[in-house]
Amino acid sequence: MALTLRRTTATAKYYTEPLDVLGDAIPLQMLLIPGGTFTMGSPDDELERSDSEGLQHDVIVPQFFMGRYPVTQAQWQAVAALPQIEQELAANPSEFKGANRPVEQVSWYDAMEFCKRLSIHTGRPYRLPSEAEWEYACRAGTTTPFHFGKTLISEVANYDSIKFYGDDGTLPNSDLPSGEYRQETTFVNHFDVANDFGLCDMHGNVLEWCQDIWHDSYEGAPTDGSAWTTNGNDKYRILRGGSWAVESENCRSACRITFQPNARDSMLGFRVVSTPTGSLT
Repeated sequence: MALTLRRTTATAKYYTEPLDVLGDAIPLQMLLIPGGTFTMGSPDDELERSDSEGLQHDVIVPQFFMGRYPVTQAQWQAVAALPQIEQELAANPSEFKGANRPVEQVSWYDAMEFCKRLSIHTGRPYRLPSEAEWEYACRAGTTTPFHFGKTLISEVANYDSIKFYGDDGTLPNSDLPSGEYRQETTFVNHFDVANDFGLCDMHGNVLEWCQDIWHDSYEGAPTDGSAWTTNGNDKYRILRGGSWAVESENCRSACRITFQPNARDSMLGFRVVSTPTGSLT
């Protein structure tokens, strides 16, 4: 299937998936993430790291498309109105309402159903990202705790900024200002910033479901960018990116969060990916 790509002012290639979104709702825009190799996980000296973020290992990731933003409520509603595949989807499940806010209160199973409906509707294969794809896309060539650098501040991300990383990668003294804690989601691209791949809201706002099941470490993990769905704890799934309700250390590029796949919470959302299946023009 030939796919006509456009180019943003930041030179990222993308296509827009036509969905029946109303008014000023943001369309589903899919960015082409170039293939490459990166080191997955965090180094031993990264502040607030977890043992589950090791062993660091090199992963070769083929090119793929990823949503510029987390799936919005308007996009969710358009797909939820499509014919059911395996399960029902609530039309408007989110706690914090807004067409261009990320959809939340969706389980891993809900997100999987969304991908299946979208795939049939468009004729393109949509799915959740693997953990490796997500971290590779978030880092966009960086090796620091955040794609912004060593620090995260509330002027560029929506998270619980009770404490935050200082410019030198350490936590500041308690007498320093901690930034704004918004206590709810923000509209996607509220901060009008993106990483070098053109992706927005990779740190904070909502946690994002991945395909993978939980493993206590990366020992034996795939090195080809694929999802790790065997020989682990399949009672849990992985989420990445942090949310409006967690502190900065949980928003790091390498941070891994786990929930049961049937969990629904105002912190839990997702973004979709698609693998190119034909020529790109």
